[in-house]
Amino acid sequence: MMILRSSPASPYARKVRIAADLLGLSGKIELRDVDLNDPADSIRVQNPLGKIPALILADGTVYYDSRVIVEYLDHLSGGGHIVPRDTKARFEALRLQALCDGLLDACLLLVYEGRYRPPEMHVQSWLDRQSDKVARGLAVLEAAPPALQPSIGLPNVGQITLACLLGYRDLRFAGTWRKEYPRLVAWFDDFAAQVPAFNATRVAA
Repeated sequence: MMILRSSPASPYARKVRIAADLLGLSGKIELRDVDLNDPADSIRVQNPLGKIPALILADGTVYYDSRVIVEYLDHLSGGGHIVPRDTKARFEALRLQALCDGLLDACLLLVYEGRYRPPEMHVQSWLDRQSDKVARGLAVLEAAPPALQPSIGLPNVGQITLACLLGYRDLRFAGTWRKEYPRLVAWFDDFAAQVPAFNATRVAA
C-alpha cells in the first residue's frame, strides 16, 4: 500500500488523487493528512522541502512533487494513459501542466500573502506581478481551451491540472474568474461531467 501525504484543499494533491482514480490506483493508496503548520509533522522528513503532496512507496521511497507523482502513477499503470506516449501529444500535455502549475504557484503566493503577512507588510507591486501571471495565463487558456476527447482515452496530466487550477480559483478566489473566461467555464463543466473524481475531491470553501 502506498501512502499519499496531502491536504484536502491542496490543488496539487487533488491532481494526484484524480490521476490515481482515473488510472484505477485509488485502492492502492492510503491518504494521510499533513499539517504544514506543525513543525513536528513528519512531512519534513519525508520531503525535505516540507511540501505536499508526497507519495510514500511500500519500500519507503518518497516521490514529490505532483508532476513526478502523476508520472510515476501513469508508469505504474502501464504508461501512456494520462502522459501520452506520442511525442507531440506528450509535450503538449507537459507544457499545459507546466503552465497550470505555474498559475497555481502564483495563486498560492497570493493566498499565503493574505494568510501569513499583515496588510501593512504587503508589497503591492509583488502582488500585482502574481495577479498578472494569472491573468495572462487564463487569457491564453481562454483563447484555446484544450480539447477533451473522452472517446480516445483519459484526460491528460495537463487537462487534469487545468481543472484543479480552475477549481482552486473557485475555492480561494470566489470564482471571480468565471465572468471573464466563458470558454473555460464551459470546458470546466465538461471536465467535471466526464471525470467523477473531480467532484468527489471537491472541498467546501
